Amino acid sequence: MFYGEYQHSLDAKDRVIIPAKFREIFKEHYVEKFFITRGLDRCLFVFPESEWKLQERKFRDQPFTREESRKFNRLYFSGASEVICDKQGRILIPTYLKEYGEIKQDVVIIGVSDRIEIWSKEKWEQFFRGNLDSFEQLAEKLIEIPKQQS
Repeated sequence: MFYGEYQHSLDAKDRVIIPAKFREIFKEHYVEKFFITRGLDRCLFVFPESEWKLQERKFRDQPFTREESRKFNRLYFSGASEVICDKQGRILIPTYLKEYGEIKQDVVIIGVSDRIEIWSKEKWEQFFRGNLDSFEQLAEKLIEIPKQQS
């Protein structure tokens, strides 16, 4: 659903404009509400409400008796904030999430299928440079090619 990479900057009130392509998808799917939370690798995850509910159900079903599950759920859900785009297509990034993502001014917004990720420009460039060379190896490990039928 969400694809691409876009560069933006926070405004003086810590708002960031959501790329027009993504806003078009929101309109097509009647999405009004989003949830933003701590993501992995120090980025922020942004989910449309319907996808957030799927994520919530998946993680809620993890046994709270497992230490890893408790820790992850605490960090993930305590960081969550409900957001709505304003008329200019901006969302507010709460201060604690801005600090978590080490976001100062410039951000890179990427579409990752079912979610949007917001990265500090520096963190994204570091991640991209550090992982681009392993792209083919990752594909070989993760993508199974169907066998030819004779």
